[in-house]
Amino acid sequence: MANRNIRPYWCCLCRKPFLFCLSFATVLVLPYLFFWGYAGKPVVNHVLLKEKLFSVIENQGPPSRKHEDEASSIVEPPFLDQNGPADEKLERCHPNNVLLKVFMYDLPPEFHFGLLGWNGGGKSVWPDIRTKIPNYPGGLNLQHSIEYWLTLDLLSSRFPDRSGPCSVVRVEDSREADVVFVPFFSSLSYNRHSKIKAHQRVSTNKLLQQKLVRFLTSQREWRRSGGRDHIIMAHHPNSMLDARTKLWPCIFILADFGRIAIGMQGGSIRQELFYLLRNEKDVHFSFGSVGANGINDASQGMHSAKFCLNIAGDTPSSNRLFDAIASHCVPVIISDDIELPYEDVLDYSKFSIFVRTSDAIKNGFLIKLMRGVSREAWTQMWQRLKEVEGYFEFQYPSKEDDAVQMIWQAVARKVPAIRLKVHKSRRFSRFKIRK
Repeated sequence: MANRNIRPYWCCLCRKPFLFCLSFATVLVLPYLFFWGYAGKPVVNHVLLKEKLFSVIENQGPPSRKHEDEASSIVEPPFLDQNGPADEKLERCHPNNVLLKVFMYDLPPEFHFGLLGWNGGGKSVWPDIRTKIPNYPGGLNLQHSIEYWLTLDLLSSRFPDRSGPCSVVRVEDSREADVVFVPFFSSLSYNRHSKIKAHQRVSTNKLLQQKLVRFLTSQREWRRSGGRDHIIMAHHPNSMLDARTKLWPCIFILADFGRIAIGMQGGSIRQELFYLLRNEKDVHFSFGSVGANGINDASQGMHSAKFCLNIAGDTPSSNRLFDAIASHCVPVIISDDIELPYEDVLDYSKFSIFVRTSDAIKNGFLIKLMRGVSREAWTQMWQRLKEVEGYFEFQYPSKEDDAVQMIWQAVARKVPAIRLKVHKSRRFSRFKIRK
């Protein structure tokens, strides 16, 4: 089986009303790799409290290597491995033992791997991923590639030689499925085809959305549930903008619902904090863009820091928090109402510090707060960061409790509520009076 393993620094935060609002509008948020702002427009991306900060507190350096072997005293719910994601699962996944059964439409390649340049020559809808996996483009495209990883996992779920997590399996009969998966690479469609070309009146991205709406609403699976059990990926803030309202009340997997006002407010707060903290000797501001060496410089700074401030940018889908997790830099999250992935099973307060916006902009508040964190408390959070980072990693083949499996598990936890909505929608539909 072909292998691909990407260990990005990511995942995305989203804000209310995004997680399962507006008729189950959101499941999770998981973009990845770096997002630094638009090239040529330097912005304050990370605020790092340097290693020196702890020498100010206790005149001690960072934890020694002995902490690598110390067991964490923090306990998570039993369905999460207390030591983080496992490297392998030795038992073969049996379809009858899966957590989630998924029916996936065989959409034409133009909706998925065709957007990556793959052409089945009319012989197959799907590539043979056992021999070759179509490459996904790098750069900012990778930040919103969740549809790629979930589709690969579903395609491989029935391989006879697959040994891996038993979270999900693809079923051929939609009546057996818990949910229906729509394999449209909507973020890639937006990134590559949202501009109208010279010979077009409508962009390819918009045309694909129109085709998708017509296809879905004509399917018996859609008519059976009214779309309530359908999963559609709209991870980029601007993806599926033309089709979203036409496809309610389906389940969208996304980072946020576009550039809402709260995200813009976050940008102004970030600027205010810059002026408050810029002269503090233990604070380092990283200015970065996709170009030059901005990513590497900021990444190195985060790895050497004790704390990393995570402040909203121009959209709620910034991944500074997940850069910090991957760098084992304790996140200081400045937000009053942030929604985080897996928070129903993962206690972020065990490895993060949350600060209300109104407190963060008080003169001296943040520095005093972080200098008041004891070495023992910081070490516990630092240790937990290393344990949970795998929950935010995408890879193929997927592994136990990595980002792919965590998403499926989050969907599975919503299945009872989805069924309730579907059943309620059928109350008055069985018998109709003929006119």
